Amino acid sequence: MKKRILSGIQPSGKAHLGNLIGAIENWVKLQDEYDCYFFIADLHALTTGYEKPKKLKEDIEELTIDLLAAGLDPEKCTIFKQSDIAEHSELHLLFSMITPLPWLERVPTYKSKINELKEKDLSTYGFLGYPVLQAADILIYKADFVPVGEDQLPHIELTREIARRFNYFYGETFVLPKDLLTSVPVLPGIDGRKMSKSYGNTIALSDSKDEIIKKVNQMITDPARVKKEDNGHPDVCTVFSYHKVFNKEKISAIEKECKAASRGCVACKKEFVELLLAYLAPIQARRAEIIKQKSIIKILDSGCGKARVIAAKTLNEAKLAMGL
Repeated sequence: MKKRILSGIQPSGKAHLGNLIGAIENWVKLQDEYDCYFFIADLHALTTGYEKPKKLKEDIEELTIDLLAAGLDPEKCTIFKQSDIAEHSELHLLFSMITPLPWLERVPTYKSKINELKEKDLSTYGFLGYPVLQAADILIYKADFVPVGEDQLPHIELTREIARRFNYFYGETFVLPKDLLTSVPVLPGIDGRKMSKSYGNTIALSDSKDEIIKKVNQMITDPARVKKEDNGHPDVCTVFSYHKVFNKEKISAIEKECKAASRGCVACKKEFVELLLAYLAPIQARRAEIIKQKSIIKILDSGCGKARVIAAKTLNEAKLAMGL
């Protein structure tokens, strides 16, 4: 039997290049090797976006379209919406009874996210308890592996700690999941900062040609290079970071030309735009076809039905173990 994988993505806006390179493309590969469960984490989206959920339904639909357009196949993997399966929330409640507060307060992303989103009031239990819900998401499917980047490793370890604590109190109930560390390049936003929808510095998979050209032209290059004749420093250039991902065959030549001032920033951006448009063309063509088919609800409902069978069984085991 195939090992099981579980992963989710928040519908906090349209999927962008960082999502594609950092997670979705890896999911597409994994669906051929593992029993994969991928979910739209709409409950998690409310932990930071609870005050303005008006666009949530639209964001869920757009994200599902993006996942399918990028290559996820409902015939190969299970795609579902987190809030459609109440068992996630109930197991989260049970886990909250046994999870010490210091465990949550020491999660590295807790304080970093508060600093990143200073304009929002994140002094809520939902935000503090985010990792407990995440543990429920993973453990309810008894996932063997969770594909993550290094920044998410503390969350996986906390999930394992919660599982250990539960098993210690109530008997062996949960599988301790392992991380499936994915070594992928981190794409910066067009302003050089971390790519984040909250910063408004992303390139969406659904952006039009004109939008993509405009955003690439806004990218930060070498601030010390005033004229084309000045020698460049590619390591501090945002555009060069993208060339390293999308233009690997020419990256050495681009670096030499930039340092020798034989390649200008305008030409470098133009070359990247052409590469990016060609890269996104098949995804955008599939997007258009998926929108015409109007099959999103059917796909999510089907995935929900399959996922709920496992979730309900696991929740029942957990409740019986706790004497409920």
